[in-house]
Amino acid sequence: MNQSNLKICYFGIYDSNYSRNRILIGGLRKNGAEVIECNKRGEKFKYLKLFLAHWKIRNDYDIMVVGFPGQSVVWLAKLISRKPVVLDAFISFYDCMIFDRKLYSEKSLKAKIYYFLDWHSCCLADAILLDTEEHINYFVKTFHLPEKKFYRVYIGAEDEIFYPLPKKEGNKKFVVHFHGTFIPVQGVQYIIKAAKILEKEDDIVFNLIGKGQTFKEVKRLAEELDCKNINFLGKIDYQKLPEYISLGNVCLGSFGDTEKAKRVVANKVYECLAMAIPVINGDAPAMKVNLEDKKHCLYCRLGDEKDLAAKILELKNNPNLAGQIGNNGYQIFKKLFSTEVLGAELLKILNGIKAQDKH
Repeated sequence: MNQSNLKICYFGIYDSNYSRNRILIGGLRKNGAEVIECNKRGEKFKYLKLFLAHWKIRNDYDIMVVGFPGQSVVWLAKLISRKPVVLDAFISFYDCMIFDRKLYSEKSLKAKIYYFLDWHSCCLADAILLDTEEHINYFVKTFHLPEKKFYRVYIGAEDEIFYPLPKKEGNKKFVVHFHGTFIPVQGVQYIIKAAKILEKEDDIVFNLIGKGQTFKEVKRLAEELDCKNINFLGKIDYQKLPEYISLGNVCLGSFGDTEKAKRVVANKVYECLAMAIPVINGDAPAMKVNLEDKKHCLYCRLGDEKDLAAKILELKNNPNLAGQIGNNGYQIFKKLFSTEVLGAELLKILNGIKAQDKH
């Protein structure tokens, strides 16, 4: 079977607007694969509706991918499909809810439920997709799963939306850009503290976009510190995000001093690389697999606002270095993280799984 002839059922209750799903589905299609979407997110009787929708296409595809979030629907996929079932796990709900966001205690019933959800879905799936090798290691060790079931597909960014834009002339401010969902792994409190340290640099301004779990806490911290160089811009339309990123002289990634922070490369990092804006991120092993310090990005110590402030100043005072990092980041994005590149990588994985199928 030629790689481009593979027919894929993209199945589940996934968010079709979430970047992970858009990138993988779009990447597969860019590489000639036929993707049939079978998705009933947010509907009443969704499992019954999924069953009925799948029944109509049950003989029309070669392999099934359960889109993110998919842990809660793998059981149905395995029940109704005779083809290989690949779960795009993407994250561990157990890790996110219990250890990163700390919404429930480690000994709570919820913790046991989330553990079972991650473990059981991975046991049922014929193969599992994750975004970094560090994430794979976490799943293997935490849930006692065989490593051979896992495949790494990076997050990347939608390069039809995120690409270099010309700088607007006349802006005399050095703009530090951040966008995110204000979850603990992002460590936005360290950005606030770094902004306070840099307050005496009256030409530096911080633009913070988004809302989420720690937003109120972070905004309260900014008020307590009396920060005058931070703009909280709230949520903005996804399609308009590139315009705001392009205003930045430097973009910030994640800085939370957590175990999860060491295992992930955030969406925002890829989006800013795609726009040739220099990125500063916490020094995380997952980042350093492909992104070299002072070449593709700039690293600071996790959970260290003083080091973050120092790295922002380093780029501000060295425009040539900032330009080189931005350009190098863009080049490696095109090589490793574009939608088409990731689609080709996933298609190769799916073809390999299909070739091993005994059905």
